[in-house]
Amino acid sequence: MTAKKIVKGKKRNRKSKPRKLQFIKWIIFLLMLLALVFALFFGAVYIGIFGPLPTKTELEAIKNEEASLILASDGTLIGKIFAENRTNIGWDDVPQHLVDALISTEDKRYFSHKGVDGRSYLRVFFKSILLGDRSSGGGSTLSQQLIKNLYGRGDHHFLSMPVNKVRESIIAMRLEEMYSKEEILLLYLNSVPFGEEVFGIEAAASRYFGKRTRDLTIQESAVLVGMLKANTYYNPRLNPENALNRRNQILSLMQSQGYLSEKQKDSLQKTSIGLKYANLQINPQAGYFVHQVKKQARDILADLTFENKVFDIEKDGLRIVTTLDYDIQQLAELAVKKQLGAMQPLLDKQLKNAGAKQSWLKKQPNEIKNKAKEVRTMEMVTSSGMKALEMSVVDSLWHYTRMLQAGVLVVHPATGEVLAWIGGNNFRFLPYDQVLARRQAASTFKPLMYVAALEQGLTPCTYLENAQKTYEAYGGWSPENYDHTSSEDTRVALWYALAHSMNIPTVDLYFKTGHEALRNLCYRLDLDISPDETPSLALGTAEISLLEMVKVYATFARKGEFNEELNLISKIVDNKGTVIWEQPELPTRQALQPAIAEELTRMLQTAINSGTGTRLRSQYGLTCDLAGKTGTAQNYTDAWFMAYTPNLVIGVRVGASDPSIHFTNGLGSGSALALPIAGSILHGMESTSDLRSEFLVPFQYSNDSLIDCPAFREKGIDGFFNRLMGKEADDQVVPDSASQPEEKTEEKQRSRVGRFFDRIFKGKKK
Repeated sequence: MTAKKIVKGKKRNRKSKPRKLQFIKWIIFLLMLLALVFALFFGAVYIGIFGPLPTKTELEAIKNEEASLILASDGTLIGKIFAENRTNIGWDDVPQHLVDALISTEDKRYFSHKGVDGRSYLRVFFKSILLGDRSSGGGSTLSQQLIKNLYGRGDHHFLSMPVNKVRESIIAMRLEEMYSKEEILLLYLNSVPFGEEVFGIEAAASRYFGKRTRDLTIQESAVLVGMLKANTYYNPRLNPENALNRRNQILSLMQSQGYLSEKQKDSLQKTSIGLKYANLQINPQAGYFVHQVKKQARDILADLTFENKVFDIEKDGLRIVTTLDYDIQQLAELAVKKQLGAMQPLLDKQLKNAGAKQSWLKKQPNEIKNKAKEVRTMEMVTSSGMKALEMSVVDSLWHYTRMLQAGVLVVHPATGEVLAWIGGNNFRFLPYDQVLARRQAASTFKPLMYVAALEQGLTPCTYLENAQKTYEAYGGWSPENYDHTSSEDTRVALWYALAHSMNIPTVDLYFKTGHEALRNLCYRLDLDISPDETPSLALGTAEISLLEMVKVYATFARKGEFNEELNLISKIVDNKGTVIWEQPELPTRQALQPAIAEELTRMLQTAINSGTGTRLRSQYGLTCDLAGKTGTAQNYTDAWFMAYTPNLVIGVRVGASDPSIHFTNGLGSGSALALPIAGSILHGMESTSDLRSEFLVPFQYSNDSLIDCPAFREKGIDGFFNRLMGKEADDQVVPDSASQPEEKTEEKQRSRVGRFFDRIFKGKKK
């Protein structure tokens, strides 16, 4: 190499060195400039140019909104009231494996950083931003995620991401100075969203696995932690395969971090998800009861002042403890499902044979008829549960029109506590409550007629006419017995007529007793009936709700003492366990004389033991003391059954929402359609020692007198001589206030001798 070339090379090196130095200087300058810009930007965020940051005082007062829980008497969750569906828990309720799964997945260095993880930010910068590896994970710590959950993110246009990230970092560092790591984890677990409007781990554990957080298994914890990455994509109900893969990935992360052994990981990854999905908003347990509790609780809190606090039922995490007995409620739900599942196909067959759908469709407006061909897949309520069915709009309307629904109400008569409440087949889709619906009460009303008679001086051994008559004064009305039998020569004892629900003797009793006596009794029991003379009222033509009827029978069970209200809520407790409201003693009044209530109960016991309610003994094998009454509305539009003990009243009514849809034979009777529901409930209770001993207790009477007279009495020759003297041997004194039909009023004005000769020469008046 020549000297000249060497000199040129040295000159080049001399030139390149200044360029490198200049480049380095520019890099340093740019970094300093970036640092300055970041410092200015950080300062701008810190001093609140992009919005104020929460102060330490505000951070100390962090409080998650919390749903109020509606609980059965045994603590079982049956409903929630919330702005956000969240239930806060304490650190003692958090299993260690849940913490391990969360740390392994979301923030491996959680216990070593101070709110911000610099290494994570570097990983995000180089891998996620420079190399485009989206699977490398995010840079936010659990503390930063908590801040995002609590305060959300603002919209600052193109600066939104850097502003929000800096805000979260600043607040997270402040948070770490004020709270322990465990406290921050608890705040996180109580606030994190899990999709489906579910917030917090406790609500998520209940929704997806039907249990408390403390009872979660390792694999269940992994499923829920897995949902945090993408609530919908990893939802175990909507996307079970994605959820399973994500769960197994988290179990592998737990193993790599030393929280699980290889053997444990392999074993757990072979298990199924074990989903036990329960959405109380879509398919609420005891939904009709919960709806009533919500209304009552809001009313209570509106008037409540406790230590100068005002409570927000949607945000303050109250515990509303109800009177509902969860075991009895479940027995009732199973009984309804079984009975309606068996009877609905039988009704459908009768309706099909009668062309009922075509008759119904003719009555519908044209806008409904025109949708006969609009077929779609719809989630429908059926007698066996929810099903996705493909049908037209018209078919869906007919589906619900023809559907049998049951109302069931079970109460404790002594306290007025509601133990079970079923208002229909599904509260979400069919919210009209069958417990509150006013329908023809049928023969369940008859005991009121008999009580009114007992109050007028008649006795269970008073004998009543059983000869069919036509009452011209009432439009030619001619009542019949259910079995179409009658007798000119035989009269029926009052107790037997009630036990066997006989119509003709009951109408005779109405005229012996009088409308005003019956109306007065109904007034005392808060029943509103017509003031007009209406003999068909004795047979149950009045429209009464199941709720009202249960209160009436509770009065019989309680020896005449009437509960003006029913008790749904026992107490309300705040989120710290302090009782802020407790149910006071409910107002009662003596509506019936105890002796008369006892006499009626004896007769209604006979109805169960040898009358219309004998299926409880023969089919369901019940041995406990019971009194009760069946009821079958005209044309089988509604079937009723009422039963009671001193500590229990069960009321059941079954029918379609449209009264024109009904059975056409005895399948629609009270004993065939409604009684089996009560029978199944009572059988379940009698088979459970705790329920049997608490509710199925024997009747206690104030005296040992029994109903000791024959069911029937022949008129015969003795009757002839008694009629000659102007009275029947067994007639009771009819009060002056008793109302008589027009034909008897005319006859009463004639002399006894005149009426005697009329019978001889003209025959007995029809």
